[in-house]
Amino acid sequence: MSMTDPISDMLARIKNAQAVRKRSVSMPSSGIKAALAAVLKDEGYIRDFRVEQEGVKSTLFVELKYVDGRGVIDRLDRFSKPGRRRYFGKDDIPRVLNGLGVAVISTSRGLMTDARARAEGQGGEVLCLVA
Repeated sequence: MSMTDPISDMLARIKNAQAVRKRSVSMPSSGIKAALAAVLKDEGYIRDFRVEQEGVKSTLFVELKYVDGRGVIDRLDRFSKPGRRRYFGKDDIPRVLNGLGVAVISTSRGLMTDARARAEGQGGEVLCLVA
């Protein structure tokens, strides 16, 4: 069975694992999921991630991050969806909680945060909001 929205699946797995205080979560891997995990790691929302190859299949393992027993991620929402893609120019990129959160944007130069996209003068599709 094919998955309609693998990014939403990834975000749901992370939210659900964090809700029950799992140390890590695994999911089928893809290039965009690994790039999204790299952005989350760079911003300090997850501890680490790795991709393991098992024959033809690859699996993405994400180690979640907690502070004082509470998950670091409070909000993890899909913004642009397969049924309605949402693109923004460099001047119109939304701010998450007035800069306290991060919007992950898919640009022609790869995935990056909203702040980095503004600095580089890039617009693109806003994939998700993290706070």
